[in-house]
Amino acid sequence: MKETAVFLNEREQNELARAYGSKTRESLRRSLDLPEQVILPETMEENRELLARTSYVFSTWGMPALTEEQIADYLPNLKAVFYAAGSVQGFARPFLHRGVKVFSAWAANAVPVAEFTVAQIVLAGKGYFQGMRRLEPGSMKRFRAFSDTFPCNYGVRIGILGAGMIGSLVLEMLRRYDVETLVYDPFAGEEKIAALGARRASLEEIFSQCQVISNHIANLPATQRMLRYEHFSRMKPNGVFINTGRGAQVVEEDLVRALREEPDRTALLDVTWPEPPEADSPLWTMPNVILSPHIAGSMNNEIARMGAYMQREYEAFSEGRPCSWEVTLKRLETMA
Repeated sequence: MKETAVFLNEREQNELARAYGSKTRESLRRSLDLPEQVILPETMEENRELLARTSYVFSTWGMPALTEEQIADYLPNLKAVFYAAGSVQGFARPFLHRGVKVFSAWAANAVPVAEFTVAQIVLAGKGYFQGMRRLEPGSMKRFRAFSDTFPCNYGVRIGILGAGMIGSLVLEMLRRYDVETLVYDPFAGEEKIAALGARRASLEEIFSQCQVISNHIANLPATQRMLRYEHFSRMKPNGVFINTGRGAQVVEEDLVRALREEPDRTALLDVTWPEPPEADSPLWTMPNVILSPHIAGSMNNEIARMGAYMQREYEAFSEGRPCSWEVTLKRLETMA
């Protein structure tokens, strides 16, 4: 007899259909009794009987933050939650305290973020972003003159803040380039950093020595507003700061000050805090700030990769094989 699973989310029409496409759903239903309907917080009571026999929950962005009491009441036989998205900080702890396993597709979500970041690093090395803003009708001279101030992508230092899943993948991709990588991560061991072909460095070293600095630090209370003027003011005159991680780690007024002091410095911000920036934020109008609307993570077809990861993780778990993407209480202390 097949075990029961459900789709659980705060919204019926969201990214679930993209995360768990037809091929993934077919694969899951070969071994699971998995109804098509999405269980919402407001429909849990009417689906109490179904939830009581549920062994597995599949979700993505919009996973409800249930209390331990709700989990015990509605999902007494739940074994695991499979989350086809990244951070589980908003909902995981009550499940883990109840002994329910939690698996996240953060590794799948890391792929497009790392690809996006490396693309930005390479283009930033050529002075591309501010150069485009120096174009004049019929002339490339100002663009070329600005690009000529950059050492480009050979023999330069690139700074990576955070060697978690995304930061590590960025470092692995950068090994194909003739660059030196410096890493700030108090939690990463020397063996891991060496295996990634990088060198450990302080924030001060990275901001003063690196041509491009990319932020991938885990978003925790202790890391909020940790990147300040003392760091940004050390950037090279044409240095570039990339943020595809979390905006809350940046003191916005300090970044703005450092960028105004050296107008050839550049910030490429896919994330801000708040997001989007306040209407009167200088980030909207500064010529050396490039804003993008949080597009580094999984989008459109890329979202299906996360559901496929969770399908494979379910198969490993149900067959007693080693799993790759389990989230534990200990891991929550340092992950995004």
